[in-house]
Amino acid sequence: MSLSALPSQLYLCSQIRQAELAMVQSTDVSLLQLVERAAHCAATTLSALCSLDKVLLLAGSGNNGSDALLMASLLTRRNIDCLVLRVQANRYSDEHLAVMDMLSKTQVRVDELNESTLTKALGEYDIVVDGLLGSGIQGIPRKDMMTYIDMVNRAGRFVFSLDIPSGIDADTGRIVGRAIAADATLCLGAVKRGLLTCDARDCCGQLYFGDIGLAPFLPDAAAVSCDLNLLTEKLPPRRRNSHKGSHGKVCVVGGDRGMVGAVRLASEACLRAGAGLVCVISRQEHLPLVCASRPELMFHGCELVDMEAYHKLGWADVLVVGPGLGTDDWGYNLMKAVALANKPILLDADGLNLLASEADYSDMRVITPHPAEAARLLDCSTAEVQNDRFAAAQKLQQIYGGVVVLKGAGTIIYDGNTLCVAPVGNPGLASGGCGDVLSGIIGALMAQGLDLMSAAVAGVIIHGGAADLAAASGERGMLATDLMTGIRKLVNPCMIQD
Repeated sequence: MSLSALPSQLYLCSQIRQAELAMVQSTDVSLLQLVERAAHCAATTLSALCSLDKVLLLAGSGNNGSDALLMASLLTRRNIDCLVLRVQANRYSDEHLAVMDMLSKTQVRVDELNESTLTKALGEYDIVVDGLLGSGIQGIPRKDMMTYIDMVNRAGRFVFSLDIPSGIDADTGRIVGRAIAADATLCLGAVKRGLLTCDARDCCGQLYFGDIGLAPFLPDAAAVSCDLNLLTEKLPPRRRNSHKGSHGKVCVVGGDRGMVGAVRLASEACLRAGAGLVCVISRQEHLPLVCASRPELMFHGCELVDMEAYHKLGWADVLVVGPGLGTDDWGYNLMKAVALANKPILLDADGLNLLASEADYSDMRVITPHPAEAARLLDCSTAEVQNDRFAAAQKLQQIYGGVVVLKGAGTIIYDGNTLCVAPVGNPGLASGGCGDVLSGIIGALMAQGLDLMSAAVAGVIIHGGAADLAAASGERGMLATDLMTGIRKLVNPCMIQD
């Protein structure tokens, strides 16, 4: 998914509809003229993407269908073979009817959409324009519409979706029943926030933006997106006279028996992300495993929480707590000691599971749950979290405070004021230990002086960006350790070449 040409402001569908109405009410632009602008953007974008010969356009009863109809007219004038298959409905939008009247005076071929006509057309046309369902979808699509979606997905044609892939909830990103799997999606007027997270990450393909003049009428954005461009602002070159004490001290706490790999990964990621000094508190028996392969790490063996453990916690500027911690007495007692340290904390993994059992509120921490951990923290199902990831992140912050990083496809970061979506990374991150690496990165950035929200957002971008670099060798089989080289590159953005 490319964000290179997309605005960073993300909106709810209701905000975009209000902006359209405001534009119509305060200017001489009509809704039909907005359809004309959208169709022009769509025709221009598709022409730039593909060599057009034969184009099949699927038109629903709303204004996505209107866009498709008028787009067909524009392409036909360029001598492109176009066929429109139009949904039969009891009611069409006024703009749809107006466009149909305009098309009656042209050479555009419009036929009824049904299984027979769609089967025949998919055998003849190599490009499909999806204008079936728009952002106003409510509830599961009709059975016939889901059948058409399935037929398009099975056909293996290049699919270009207008505004959103049909069947995607544009506010949440989830699939409603069935959804078109597009190769490219043109966001018209404004970018819907749901297109950057959840199921939409599977369905949108490449994202593009079509400017139809709504910007002056849009309210404050519901969310913002972020990408690698943020790193130059947040990570300027280091001062020449700095030293290891200038870049923060981090204590990584975790690694119960059988889980030393988690704390080892988090601590190395912490170093790679630029922390000056990193100390690991773990089981004494893990000293050789932690330090033999990474001698730059310091280590404190802890079987019981003693004064030396409290000293190490007090020494640190930032605590990263939870990777491999476990939820038995050893991990529980360390969590209690961490609470007494009164330091900024990155809490992950078993730290989150312990927090779920004894909830409290703190503005001095970042929590990084994946959907299942978020469900435990909210006492709900994972499906409920995924049904509206934005709402889940907001609720987590209201209950637990600080900054919430809700991991997943299109990670969501929220601090009580700003909702941020980071559509970075790839499925290669679906591998054990990658979350521990993220914890170490964010902890290191906190220790280097970034505020909690900036550290969380930059950490997610670095983590996902490192995965994208590692994916050059393939997504399947990617290991958490494969991210380390990319982390070092990305925390030095002044060295990144376009």
